[in-house]
Amino acid sequence: MGHNHDHGHDHTHGANKKVLIVSFIIITSYMVVEAIGGFLTNSLALLSDAGHMLSDSISLAIALLAFVFGEKAASYSKTYGYKRFEILAAVLNGVTLIGIALFIFYEAIERFANPPEVATTGMLIISTIGLLVNILVAWIMMRGSDTKDNLNMRGAFLHVLSDMLGSVGAIVAALLIMFFGWGWADPLASVIVALLVIRSGYYVTKSAIHVLMEGTPSNVDVQEIIQLIEQTDGVESIHDLHIWTITSGTNALSCHAVVNKYLKIVDGEHILRKIEHNLEHKGIKHVTIQLETASHPHESSILCQLKNVHEHHHE
Repeated sequence: MGHNHDHGHDHTHGANKKVLIVSFIIITSYMVVEAIGGFLTNSLALLSDAGHMLSDSISLAIALLAFVFGEKAASYSKTYGYKRFEILAAVLNGVTLIGIALFIFYEAIERFANPPEVATTGMLIISTIGLLVNILVAWIMMRGSDTKDNLNMRGAFLHVLSDMLGSVGAIVAALLIMFFGWGWADPLASVIVALLVIRSGYYVTKSAIHVLMEGTPSNVDVQEIIQLIEQTDGVESIHDLHIWTITSGTNALSCHAVVNKYLKIVDGEHILRKIEHNLEHKGIKHVTIQLETASHPHESSILCQLKNVHEHHHE
């Protein structure tokens, strides 16, 4: 059963990578066009959208690198391989986004005070093409990759979606300046884009830091997991429970399970297999369980109390 599962995983993995490469090439090429267009037309809305596209292109590159690095084999010095690279990169990506957004806010304040001349026709053409490019990339991603379950792909997809809104903002601003001469529409559109950028930057950083802090995965209900293990035939209780994320889509669990002291090793294996099977359905693929008897000294707490370890050493 596991064998087929892996083949399916390799297939989606390959498809995800292919989609990322295509999307990265399209977005990066157009980002350069939009940045040059922003300078030439003097439009902050276009420049901020290009900044947003830059963050898209960075997040796509990171997602791509994460897949490539994630394939590197584990070694004695890195027993999990390079799977955490994606999470470190996500923190970097999130912080970069927040930086870009703050810079756009700073520029916009200046422009609200004295709106400069903007070449609106150029701005309109470039932002319209930008919108079409984003729609194309979003369509490619929805059709060819796993944007539902893979955090990496989902992040990249959400970037592209909020980028679309940036292009819409620049189009509306260009039309308002053309028809009503509202010069402030350009910095206003850029501020709206900056808000989108800072929001996605905040969420990306927050969820990546949660993983680095070994936080419980958001899709795992700890109470449910405790019940699931303790209700398994042969298990009396559990303690020293840890649930964490290694990288997107790879959740791990370790705990001590108290069993009957007359249990045969074969029966212990049977209990472990059953728990592993049930946990896989709950999205936990990497399971380490230490079986022990009630006579083994341990705390009654389900969660590990590290301070007690320290005290035992001093006794």
